[in-house]
Amino acid sequence: MNVLVCGARGFIGRATCDALRRRGHRVMAASSSAAGIDTVTVDFARDTDAATWRPRLVGMDAIVNVVGVLRDSARRPIVAAHQQVPEALFEACAQAGVRRVVHVSALGIAGSATLYARTKIAAENALQARAGRLDGVVVRPSIVFGRGGASSELFISLARLPVLLLPEAVRRTRVQPVAVAELAEAIARLVDTPESATRELDAVGPEPIALGDFIASLRAQAGRAPARVGTLPGALARWSARAGDVLPVSPWCSETLSLLGADNIAEPGPFEHVLGRRATRFDTLLQGANR
Repeated sequence: MNVLVCGARGFIGRATCDALRRRGHRVMAASSSAAGIDTVTVDFARDTDAATWRPRLVGMDAIVNVVGVLRDSARRPIVAAHQQVPEALFEACAQAGVRRVVHVSALGIAGSATLYARTKIAAENALQARAGRLDGVVVRPSIVFGRGGASSELFISLARLPVLLLPEAVRRTRVQPVAVAELAEAIARLVDTPESATRELDAVGPEPIALGDFIASLRAQAGRAPARVGTLPGALARWSARAGDVLPVSPWCSETLSLLGADNIAEPGPFEHVLGRRATRFDTLLQGANR
């Protein structure tokens, strides 16, 4: 099959392209920095019209959208990247007859007031509203772990600290980290199964763990002695997040603080059914990422 992958140069996108190619698909990589053969340059801030997308869909059999923006900026506006561009893409697919669409959203965002959550949910709704015209799947991963991921590198950096201070709500938040390679493999398998019963898939590891305990596990996996752990006062946590708001290279910001305060868990059975095996446990993720 010919598969257009939007966000192909990103953390999840690179792994997804590799997984699709391993399954014999020809991948057309769509990104804001595309170059070379089998690539197309897309402006995820401005390509908000279906007519812009239709020529890119010629010859395509399936679409995978893994575009994600954590922080809003003039160069990468969240509303455009998460909502307006996907809506245009989905409508173009419906018009062009490209029925199979796999769209990666996020787990744990229901009820969140963050711009990140609201725009992600809007895109989910836009895909589901075209259920009669598209064979769409919404994939909602928990924390995606692997080398090169911004949140993964943040947690690995925190795991190196001999003294760890976290906001209480963040420390107790339950997550189910999923290996990026396994998420990508599941996405590739979903591309292979058009007209399947799967319309929504929560992509999670085998069991929940408190975020503070996950960071402690990463420290143990790296062979370090346990860190001293304390609670970061709420006011200081909010101040540090606001400081992160003005540092465009930092994954820590007000949106992150809010999102990490909500549980991010689901039943692992459906994801493992698609994957075809048991997913990697949280206490071996670092070893897998280092391979």
